[in-house]
Amino acid sequence: MKSHIQQSARQSIIALSLLWLSGACLRLTVLAVPPVVPLLHADLHLSETDIGWLSSLPPMLFAIAAVPGAVLIARFGIVPALVMGLLLNAAGSAARAAFSDPVFLYGSTIVMAAGVSIMQPSLPPLVRSWFPQRIGFATAVYTTGLLIGEILAAALTIPLILPLVHDSWRLNFVVWSIPVLVTASFVALYAPKLGSAKNGASSVAPSAGRRWWPDWRRPLIWKLGLILGSVNATYFVTNAFLPDYMTADGRPDLISSALTAINLGQLPAAFLMLSIAGRLVTRPWAYAATGTLALICLVGMLTMHGPWIVFWVAILGFTGAVTLILALALPSVLSAPDDVHRTSAGMFTISYSLAMALSVVGGWLWDLTHSPVAGFAPVAVCALLIIALASTVKQADYAVH
Repeated sequence: MKSHIQQSARQSIIALSLLWLSGACLRLTVLAVPPVVPLLHADLHLSETDIGWLSSLPPMLFAIAAVPGAVLIARFGIVPALVMGLLLNAAGSAARAAFSDPVFLYGSTIVMAAGVSIMQPSLPPLVRSWFPQRIGFATAVYTTGLLIGEILAAALTIPLILPLVHDSWRLNFVVWSIPVLVTASFVALYAPKLGSAKNGASSVAPSAGRRWWPDWRRPLIWKLGLILGSVNATYFVTNAFLPDYMTADGRPDLISSALTAINLGQLPAAFLMLSIAGRLVTRPWAYAATGTLALICLVGMLTMHGPWIVFWVAILGFTGAVTLILALALPSVLSAPDDVHRTSAGMFTISYSLAMALSVVGGWLWDLTHSPVAGFAPVAVCALLIIALASTVKQADYAVH
């Protein structure tokens, strides 16, 4: 009995560690871009619209490849699909260093983002399979990894990585691909076998007959997609345009601080949600509160200057992290075990389509009006959308199919 308990505890620790590492790899390679935006401007002569397109490519692929990710899960199983996604992520990130050409940069970014888009719908069903009684906690664990991955890429690129690689944005991308490759190896070697669990995990083993196409008629998928999309769009738009916004404000010296703040500000929220996420997932007031606070942060960021911008983006990061963790847990809470991957895929498709569109709109508005403030208009729309959809997350509102 004691040996069995120890083995179970060891498997739980391994599973949580792999969830955390995989979560970190969701954003390491994506967030390696904003700190080198000034270098991309100088070397490749990219406009603000070009930067908007570059920042929109990951969410675009997250949207396009989410459903194919569900196909891979249904065909090969959750863990093999996750490993495939990690390998594509690492390969695409490293390939961005090959040529000094915007087209190749865009193409390799697409490969990298395709890998991430396969990883994302793999994690909610993995959480449901490994920790069916602790969905909120396990979701918070991998989301904490995601947030720390964002923080590491934003905080370490300028002061540490770039000096090590002689200010080469290409080698910077190679460096950030290494942890992703290592994680792929760990998952392949050490992931607990789903079929051996006693909690129903065998129901998520690969099967040629399993359904994978999202049920687009379910309001649940659309509502979850719009909530998550608002969080993602806020994050991507802010990270994409914050460096140039700080430059326009006359404080380019605060670019690294601002990018670190929006990502570091998420960390206290992640640790807080480890203990309370399960109780807040289906509470409408929690979403209404975070949406309102995001709107307040945006106003503060756009009406104040210098260090105050850093302060407000840190609070915006905290707010977004709370909403993100809650939204990511919803498919596992509101869907049947064999439906989580389909619901997640549909949610990610909708959410990142919205994030992609709003990233491009932000860059277009900035170029059209020559006003830095205009680039952040999509963030205001997102905050209002979260508030409007807050009442739709009640568990009783949905029948599980």
